[in-house]
Formats: sequence, structure tokens, C-alpha cells
Amino acid sequence: MSCLPAWPYSPYIAHRNGGHLAPENTLAAMRVGAAHGFTMFEFDVKLSRDGIAFLLHDDTLDRCTDGHGPAGALDFGQIAQLDAGSWHSAGFAGEPPPSFAAIARFARANDLACNVEIKPCPGQEAETGAAVAQLCAHFWQDAAVPPLLSSFQESALAEARRVAPHMPRALLVDAIPADWAQRLAALEAVALNINHRDASAERVQAIHAAGYRVAAWTINEPGRARELLALGVDAIFTDNLAEIRPA
Repeated sequence: MSCLPAWPYSPYIAHRNGGHLAPENTLAAMRVGAAHGFTMFEFDVKLSRDGIAFLLHDDTLDRCTDGHGPAGALDFGQIAQLDAGSWHSAGFAGEPPPSFAAIARFARANDLACNVEIKPCPGQEAETGAAVAQLCAHFWQDAAVPPLLSSFQESALAEARRVAPHMPRALLVDAIPADWAQRLAALEAVALNINHRDASAERVQAIHAAGYRVAAWTINEPGRARELLALGVDAIFTDNLAEIRPA
């Protein structure tokens, strides 16, 4: 069996910082997740029109802010004025979309580990991968536990590898491709982040035997979470922070 790479991360990862308890991809959500005992957080990073890294999942602003249109069509100064909390609940009204710099500083100050998902606006895969990796190398330059960089976009991960080869990387897949091992090797990745529906004892063992870690997304049923961890999955992403969390 191949030697597995180091895995200094919690097996419980708060999805989009706060799961269903707070507006996703916000600083408020990270605070909520931390209050529920989470020490590792997953969030999505893309670039504004003027090249500032900020948190947002979608290609457009409409679902999670009071803005409209493509996320990459505004400068960050305009994005920072948007309300990214009211869609969730009145208690979070006025919560702005945060810069990646603000999230990184909060995480470092509170010893929180991060899975930074590179989520490029269409056509900005390489540019975003390079920019996010460079920022990670800067903000975590002296960290004992570096962030895990992940993406569905292999070109973004390839640029992250070029810019910051020492930062650990994970390939995100919706369905496990037949050539997963070759893709991971080409990216010099440490992990494969899979849809939990594809997780089985045989697949987890095969991924481990090839020398890679495996994380599964997104699990919100406590019984399924226990099952996956019993199978040997190294980490699970969850929105159900109230019921699935570190002891």
C-alpha cells in the first residue's frame, strides 16, 4: 500500500463556512461554524473585475446577494456594498460578501483550517487559480497547517501548482472519472474530493492504496456521516452543523 500524505485536517468540514445556519460564504458564517465547534471550513473564492479575491459560490450575484448579474462584472468596492445576508434571515441583514483577505486573517487569528475552493468566473480559470494560490502562500506562509486548495477546474489547480507548488491540492469531482489516478498524479494532488454518493469501501480503499486522501461532500444525514467515516473517508463536508460536528 502506498504511503498516504499528511492529513492535518479535521474529519468534519463546515460547508461554505456555516452550512444552513448562516448565509453561505460569509465571515458571519465562519463565526457560526466556529461556535459549533468546527475547526475546518470550506468556502468558494473567485475574482472581481478588478482582480480582488472574494467569496461567492455562483457565477452570478442574484441568489446570495441583493445584486444582479455576473459576479465578475463588478469591482470589489461595489461587491462589498452588497447585502449577502438578508436572503438567509433578518438577523444577518447587511452582511457583506467578504474579501478572501478578511477570511484568511480571521482563520489565521483563530487557528482555523481551510479548504479553499477555487471557483472561477467563466473564462478565468487559470487567472483565478494563480491568484488564489499566491494569496494562500502569502497569508499562510508561516502556518503549521496550510490550506487545502481544491477545484473542479483542473486548469485552475494546475496554475495553483505552478504558482505555489508547496500548497496541498485536491481535485473536486461530481462523478469519479475512470482516470482519476492519472489526473491526481498530473496535478500532484494529495486528495480526491468526491460526491458522497460515489463513496464505497472499495473506492475509498483504492484511493488510499494509490496514495491519496479522500473527502466526501455534502453529507447532511448523521447516519450517512457515521457510515462514511467508518468506511475510512478522511473528511466529510456538511451543511448540518447542528447534528454533524466534532465531538
